[in-house]
Amino acid sequence: MAGERILADEPFDVAIEKSDIVFTGSVWTVQRDEFRYGDETLVREFVNHTGAVAVLAMDERGRILLIRQYRHPIGMRNWEIPAGLLDVADESPLAAAKRELAEEADLEARDWAVLAEFVTSPGGSNEAIRIYIARDVGPVASAFERRAEEADIQVRWVDLDHAVDAVLGRQIQNPLLVISVLAASAERARGWSGLASADEPWERLRALDVNGLDAG
Repeated sequence: MAGERILADEPFDVAIEKSDIVFTGSVWTVQRDEFRYGDETLVREFVNHTGAVAVLAMDERGRILLIRQYRHPIGMRNWEIPAGLLDVADESPLAAAKRELAEEADLEARDWAVLAEFVTSPGGSNEAIRIYIARDVGPVASAFERRAEEADIQVRWVDLDHAVDAVLGRQIQNPLLVISVLAASAERARGWSGLASADEPWERLRALDVNGLDAG
């Protein structure tokens, strides 16, 4: 509607009085902050996450690449898209996305753009994820050797509309896949006019100061 204000999250600084790491795991940590909010002192614990990237790969027929992988916390082989942590020092988010697409799907792409960004669970984690759309895809020179849960990854090319139907029918529930599928469907209807440059600075990740990574 003309004149309607654009919706946008906004930063809000609070005075941190005390901050401790209460658990350190193999992937992330749990942090406890004590801070002033209004007239109160609050204590909140949250997962301190490295941040992550994901890739919605699309072929010349408009199909998207899905992978199915075992996820232990939910006890399911989950349909999702290639994704991974920002856990390599000095690696840009775009480089990480290219690496994940190659490692999990043996693919590379010539055309990259930012499709969506989101925070996964803002009440309990500072995890931020950027989803790229990768087009003009082809196989990498040599396949990667996969281990653990990635050893038996299944790969499938799926029509985007079929994936939308599966999301709306609650048959696939991985949040990366859900958001990327719905965002791609909306972008396609708008002629892909809302895509951002693949190297656009990632201000949300920078604001979270996750691992000191360059979010550019």
